[in-house]
Amino acid sequence: MNDWSGGYVTDIGYTYGYYVELNPLRVPLIVLNAGLTPPPLGTHGELGFGQGVSINLHAAASDAVWYGTDFNPSQAAFAQTLARASGAQAHLVDEAFADFCTRSDLPDFDFIGLHGIWSWISDANRAVIVDFVRRKLKVGGVLYISYNTLPGWSAFAPMRHLMVHHTDILGTQAEGIVRRIDEAIAFAEKLLAANPLYARANPQVVERVKKIKEQNRHYLAHEYFNRDWHPMHFATMAEWLQPAKVHFACSAHALDHIDAVHLSAEQQNLLAQIPDRLFRETVRDFMVNQQFRRDYWVKGVQRLSPLEQAEALRQHRVVLTTPRSDVPLKVSGTLGEANLVENVYHPVLDALADHKPKTLGWIEQAVGGQGVRFAQVQQAVMVLLGAGHVQPAQEESVTARARKATDRLNAHIMGKARASNDLMYLASPVTGGGVPVSRFEQLFLLAAKKGRKQPAEWAEWAWEVLAAQGQRVVKEGRVLERPEDNLAELQAQARAFAEKRLPVLKALQIA
Repeated sequence: MNDWSGGYVTDIGYTYGYYVELNPLRVPLIVLNAGLTPPPLGTHGELGFGQGVSINLHAAASDAVWYGTDFNPSQAAFAQTLARASGAQAHLVDEAFADFCTRSDLPDFDFIGLHGIWSWISDANRAVIVDFVRRKLKVGGVLYISYNTLPGWSAFAPMRHLMVHHTDILGTQAEGIVRRIDEAIAFAEKLLAANPLYARANPQVVERVKKIKEQNRHYLAHEYFNRDWHPMHFATMAEWLQPAKVHFACSAHALDHIDAVHLSAEQQNLLAQIPDRLFRETVRDFMVNQQFRRDYWVKGVQRLSPLEQAEALRQHRVVLTTPRSDVPLKVSGTLGEANLVENVYHPVLDALADHKPKTLGWIEQAVGGQGVRFAQVQQAVMVLLGAGHVQPAQEESVTARARKATDRLNAHIMGKARASNDLMYLASPVTGGGVPVSRFEQLFLLAAKKGRKQPAEWAEWAWEVLAAQGQRVVKEGRVLERPEDNLAELQAQARAFAEKRLPVLKALQIA
């Protein structure tokens, strides 16, 4: 590793992921659902932005100003390329936390986000971040942090340590990190095949290693093989953040707010008897064997009365981002799969079926004649938000101002889709963030922009792009070798895209 890396993997870049919890537009709805006053939105920062996909989608899709850093210059350079393409207000650098967080030219922030950073840095860097939040997060502002959690990682932590130790002791830098990871996984498999007592005491480790073997090596390098890797209890996190003067608001993951899909009645009853909120949250992690937390913390908590909460929630706009017919009336939680109540969710989904932004108050009026109460509308929206079918929607004036930047950024991303499937999200000025759009869907959009009118023509153009690079379509794990098979599959996908996905993308002002 390089000296400037601080033990962090820099041999290969991180994945090109997008993380919805970093979208400040989601914060007011989720914080309001928890009964707290939502923060203002305006100036935002992201520490450790990776390839910069999230920060660039959010900067382009809103009129907010963003500042961010990622110490890896290759990743920062890629992020800056996206920022130049959109022309949005994204100020991105490649500084270490100690340098960025002590700059005198940074504004105060309404929102500071860290996704996948906290557990993978040193105590010294954590202290720098806590001090930065203390000084630079505005009163009323929100901090978002995700991190690996105990007790969920307790069983696998020894195996992770062993695999990293294997790369250090038996691997060499000349081999490259990918080969060292492969060798460490192979050794872990040999160890488990020998049926050690550790494996018998922790049978889930065998399945975890099998899962790891199939995962992207770029992801594994950054997830498991950094020098610093520190899962912690929620209570420990609260202690770390105390000097920053922030208080726990709620989980940033909307489905975590729905106890019925995660906790049995007995578990809910036990938690209800715990008066201390922080201790109650720690105990809840034991109930669900939490491995990864995504939390919002607020500087200056202000609780709302039920009346104030309901009035504020009624003003919030949401939009359906999944075709109505594709939304299942099921949701998965810790307890398994749960069925959604049809006489609540059918009316709510029907009210949103045209993919136009609606306030929760409008939905309440639309479904009231069918016996659906506002509390049920509120919970349904949270469930659909957590399941990825609904997103908060910006005011129309903000959407109009953001459209040019999202068009520019999306054109750049779709241009890259001709060669690879690295970037699988496009920016929506309606949702203020990213929407998943596959590589082939991006190629179909490109074909339409080039004047191809029909799905069959989109498929033909996409096949020309793939064939010129010697690429083939993979269907159900099988590479399609014959040109006619590739074209037939692309035509089928293009027809389905035109029927279902394209109307949604048009409503979200992506197409």
